[in-house]
Amino acid sequence: MATKNVLIVYAHQSAGSFNAAAKDVAVKTLEAQSHKVVLSDLYVMKFKAPATVEDIIGKPQNSDHFQYDDETMVALQANRLSADIVEEQRKLTEADLIIFQFPMYWFSLPAILKGWIDRVFTQGFAFTDKQRYSNGLLKGKKAMLSFTTGSNETMFNPNGINGDMNVTLWPIQNGILHYCGFQVLAPHIFWAPRGTTLEDRKVKLDVWQKRLEGLLEEKPLTFAALECFDLGATFQLKQAEQDKWAEEKFGLTVGQHLGKPLPPNNQLKI
Repeated sequence: MATKNVLIVYAHQSAGSFNAAAKDVAVKTLEAQSHKVVLSDLYVMKFKAPATVEDIIGKPQNSDHFQYDDETMVALQANRLSADIVEEQRKLTEADLIIFQFPMYWFSLPAILKGWIDRVFTQGFAFTDKQRYSNGLLKGKKAMLSFTTGSNETMFNPNGINGDMNVTLWPIQNGILHYCGFQVLAPHIFWAPRGTTLEDRKVKLDVWQKRLEGLLEEKPLTFAALECFDLGATFQLKQAEQDKWAEEKFGLTVGQHLGKPLPPNNQLKI
């Protein structure tokens, strides 16, 4: 296997956490395969989460009505983004694979990790109006979520009280990662490690290590490609694409379900 560059974006406050152990296993396993691993430990870095005018060096174009995405795109082109954003974009540019390691907070990302995404995935760096989804500026790179939950797996199934995990993950995996062009690998979910035995924790980490050994050879999840949509005024799935699925039992994806039952595990497995 060719040597690859891996960026781990890690968001947990405690070095004694299960997330820390999962992060350590990833670093050790990937480095043992001669991959280069770079770690962004967001809490140790005290990474600034809010996306503000301070992210631009010098005066914005419009101080009276500050538009973050437009202003940072102009700043990117003029080399006027703040140093911490530039550094994280450098890491991202060099990476072949990005692993996000975090605890799921409120069915989503911790604020510090969401802030990293808000600030680092700058318009013009990660996407543009014309270069998004399968044509996003980060296409060719792989990304995956590795995270812990506070609830058991059964609570996140289609009949569970928390609802279908596939639905929970759609805004993150499609609306962030796929939107920017990443090939999205199936997530690795550590279901409710808190309160489990040391042996159970070891089993979970052993499974993670085994997966990491072949991770870079995995095929990504399937999303609807940009060319499947009418990119004129409506941005709807083309009629020809809809016709392909007319006789199918399930919809195309969690998002483009065509009014049909959601395809099982569309956001969890290949």
